[in-house]
Amino acid sequence: MTMESGKQLKILIVGYGSIGKRHIRLIRKKLPYASILLYRHKNTLEIPAGVTNVTSSLDEVSSFAADIAIVANPASLHLNIAEHLAKLGCDMLIEKPISNNLLQACKFSEKLEHYELFCTVGYNLRHKPSLQRFKDLILNNAVGEPISVRSEVGQYLPYWRPGTDYRKNVTSNAHLGGGVMLELSHEIDYLNWIFGRPCWVSAWTGKISDLDVDVEDSAILTMGYNREFERELIVSLSMDFVRHDATRQCLVIGDKGSIKWNAHSDSVELFDLNSKSWNLVFNGAQDHDESYIRQWDNFLLSRQIGFKPNKDLSTVKESVEVLKIIHYAHISSKNQSCKQILS
Repeated sequence: MTMESGKQLKILIVGYGSIGKRHIRLIRKKLPYASILLYRHKNTLEIPAGVTNVTSSLDEVSSFAADIAIVANPASLHLNIAEHLAKLGCDMLIEKPISNNLLQACKFSEKLEHYELFCTVGYNLRHKPSLQRFKDLILNNAVGEPISVRSEVGQYLPYWRPGTDYRKNVTSNAHLGGGVMLELSHEIDYLNWIFGRPCWVSAWTGKISDLDVDVEDSAILTMGYNREFERELIVSLSMDFVRHDATRQCLVIGDKGSIKWNAHSDSVELFDLNSKSWNLVFNGAQDHDESYIRQWDNFLLSRQIGFKPNKDLSTVKESVEVLKIIHYAHISSKNQSCKQILS
């Protein structure tokens, strides 16, 4: 099957929130002849634009026999439908986070080993060219040995999805898998992607705003990474829903210089030791769809070449590691303890 043969593909979209709508729009643009079935918990006869048909019946999902499924319903429901689809042999892209339940995610990861299917998790920031350049420069010793990393992400929650009531969104509700660490777990994923798995985490999490949510709106994590170097790498991560000046950036301090990535300007800058100034080394397109399109390209190509995952695609096992860090961060915060050793 080639990437151009979209008319042969049957694609299932699970969920019709903002991310589900984005996937439908991009899939229809990339694969105009694909058959797209939308599965919603809400029983409706209305067929949204770009969709071939809509259903709320699992029997119809089974009979549709999708080649690919995009699981984009609330995180608390991801693995219920994903387990059903795995039994059908359907390849999947599960939106992040893979779940809000670590035990269920671990069991799902183990079960996948018994199925012949391709499954990845939608950490689309990995497919952003500016972040890829940032990673490559770090791994190619552009700043020498990294000795400190400072990552931060934040944006005022009511600004996230214009025209919607933030209180009704997944992000605001614990039972749907909300909270700042799960919703903004991109940061934990890309830090693992660049630096490997941390060996310990210490954290404070809590609600510091007047937002009408029942989840933590802020989190401050410190993580330790043991590497081949003599020094332990310490990473600090700040996450929140409360700041009005939206930010998403990362600074890496090395023993031979510094490098910083800014998602909003889609740029990478290196600090030059000779001129003692910051130099722009990458300036991207600032296209909000770009990382999703590249994620789709990598997903389709990986299926085409025999289900060999592209190095930038997040595996289920990697996404489980993200949940473990979040789990231990919650324990650390609750117990007011310095470190939680990751098992």
